Order: sequence, then structure tokens, then C-alpha cells
Amino acid sequence: MRIRYVVSTMVFWWRENRLSFEQECQLLKSLGFGVELWPNIKGQNECRYERSNWPRLVAATADMVVSMRSRSDELTLEKWNEQIECAKLLNANIVADLQSLRISDGQDINNNCDFADEVVKLAELNKVKLCIETGRLQTVKQFGEKFDNVWYCFDTGYVNLDSVFDFQQYVDDLAERVAHLHLTDNYGQTDDHEPPGLRGGIARENWDYLLNALDKYDNNVIGSFEMFPCMPAVMIRQASEFLFDILKWPNRPQKQPGYGSVVYNPT
Repeated sequence: MRIRYVVSTMVFWWRENRLSFEQECQLLKSLGFGVELWPNIKGQNECRYERSNWPRLVAATADMVVSMRSRSDELTLEKWNEQIECAKLLNANIVADLQSLRISDGQDINNNCDFADEVVKLAELNKVKLCIETGRLQTVKQFGEKFDNVWYCFDTGYVNLDSVFDFQQYVDDLAERVAHLHLTDNYGQTDDHEPPGLRGGIARENWDYLLNALDKYDNNVIGSFEMFPCMPAVMIRQASEFLFDILKWPNRPQKQPGYGSVVYNPT
């Protein structure tokens, strides 16, 4: 397994503005991380993946690992095609939940999935890796069985909330095809996207079990810190200390020379 790390732009929610995107990317780049893009600024409707924004995305994310969280606003095939072409331009994975493919949790995957079939074909045609985010375990598995060219996004926060299947069952069933991770923590009550390492959150043995399972397969994996704000630098530091100093996960991003004066203060 090769694992590279990004930080979701969720970390900047409520601090973003229309002019802050380059500064956000600069901060993450200075810390050695790539970026997982959300389709829009929190509370706004304009989509980053629209064709008119592509030059700005390319410039701001140059030399970064990039992944993209799928938009979810009444998606049509035209919108899917546009974001897939954007992902191709950025050399990015797309992380999508089943609802964005018009699949509901518990649905029989063998029925009424013509829309998903067209989206999967578009991604394959453009050589874009489509990663299905963790939802109800049986539905996600069935989707993967039907579409053998899609991958999984393993969301540690969602898995920790499941009262039917335990964490290690998700790992056993999905690890072979995991290409993306949403690394987040919670107390088992609500998916509040705390940084990994929360006291009373996901058990250390489950983090170890996940890494050991991923190590069995020769996958290129992107690990995304998906966290709600306190200050971005604080969340990134806390998550990094837990993942790399305590759990000893591999390939720790390194601070980059020449960025010593970078200060993130979009307001």
C-alpha cells in the first residue's frame, strides 16, 4: 500500500470566502498535504467544479495531491460529466455517496440503477477513479459487486456510528478495494467530524486493525483528514500527531522549505 494525505476543505468551513481558496491551498501545501475539495463554500451554492473555475483550480492546486467530493445538488448526467472532466484535469479521485448516484440505502442494486451505470461508464471513459463513500454496509458491498471498476472510500466516522456491523466487519469486507479514507473521529453518537485521536472515540485497536488490513493490498490510497473547524492548523497538528506519532502510520507529510512565513488568516 502507498498512502498519501490530504485535508478536506471542510476544515475551513465558516472561514472561507470567495478570495480565500488560494490561501487555503498554500497553507496545506506548506504543511506537506494535498487537498480534498468540497464542491462549494459552506452556505453558498456556486459550484467549484463548473468549467469557468477550472483555471483557478489548476493554478491553486499545482503540485498537490487532489481529490474531489462529489456535488450533490440534483445531479444530472451533464453535471456529472462536468465534474468528471474537472477531476481528469486535476488528476483527482471523486468521492461520491450513493445518493449522488440516485441509489438509496437499502435499495436493491440490481433494480433502477441506470443512472449510476451511466456515471460509472463516464468515469471509466475518462480514467477517473470513482470512490463510493461508506454507507449501509450491505448496499455498498452490493454496489461494488455490480460495478467492479469502482473503489471504496472508508469513512471512519460513519463506521463508528453503525449499531449493526462493527468497525472491524467493515474493514474485513471493504479493505481490499479501499482507495480513499475519510479520517475522522466521534463519540459514537453523531458524525461530528472530530480530529482522529478523540479520547473516548474510535478505539486504538480499530485504527490499528484498519492500517494492518490496508497493508495487505497493493492499493494507492488517499487518506483525507475530514474535520470540522477549530483553527485549521490546530486540527491538522492534532490529527497528524495521532496518526503519525501514536499510531505510526507511514509516509508522514513533511513541512516544505520556503513556506516559513505562511499565515492562514482569510478574514
